[in-house]
Amino acid sequence: MKNESEPRGNRYSALIERIFIDRYRPGMTEVPFCREDLTRAAKALRIKLPKNLGDVIYSKRYRSALPAAIVKTQPPGKEWVIEGKGRSVYAFRLGAISQIVPNPLMAAIKIPDATPEIVGAYALSDEQALLAKVRYNRLLDIFLGVAAYSLQNHLRTTVSQVGQVEIDEIYVAIDQRGRQYVLPVQAKGGSDRLSSVQTKQDTACCKEKFPNLICRAIAAQFISTDLIALFELGTSGEEIEILEERHYKLVPADQISVDELRAYNR
Repeated sequence: MKNESEPRGNRYSALIERIFIDRYRPGMTEVPFCREDLTRAAKALRIKLPKNLGDVIYSKRYRSALPAAIVKTQPPGKEWVIEGKGRSVYAFRLGAISQIVPNPLMAAIKIPDATPEIVGAYALSDEQALLAKVRYNRLLDIFLGVAAYSLQNHLRTTVSQVGQVEIDEIYVAIDQRGRQYVLPVQAKGGSDRLSSVQTKQDTACCKEKFPNLICRAIAAQFISTDLIALFELGTSGEEIEILEERHYKLVPADQISVDELRAYNR
């Protein structure tokens, strides 16, 4: 067998590629598989099985690109994503390309930075730092025009027809008319990509666990350490739509000029 020291990404790609190639036939738009298929693929490829099988699938769903052998089967304008279909059951699904990326032409709105200095001093450019800055600066309140309260972060649970999900942070909120909301937040820092798959499963989770609340799915992305893009996302059939996008720049209060305040007032 190959050595455990073989680069993890190479092993993950080889396993996922083998599962797909064994099951895919031209014209298919969905290719189901289960976690046990990783064991069979590892045996067939003489690859030492990773200790954390779930990380293989998680990596290819959210962190890294699918292998070239899978990508080349995509027709123009379509892409393969891996979706949960139940406990330890998944499927490659062919859908429209969903690019959730900050618009480079979007103007940045300056916000007085309320992040505690000690938090700012030690924050890293990752999702936990991003979630902290969103929370301390009440960016969801500003973005959505509601009073929002953090309920829990890294919520892990299971959802019918999806399987296990993990929501980066979940808020509850209320507006001026008394309507109550649940806000699942997907946060990405560094080079990680916002995921349409995660948005769909976050929404499914909230609709199942909080059926009496209005679900509004939120995505947050670091553009730089003090510039944050927020998106409100919706679904149209199987695809994801960007309903709203704003960029917020966290600055000391004295760096917001009178002219800028007048411009915001207009």
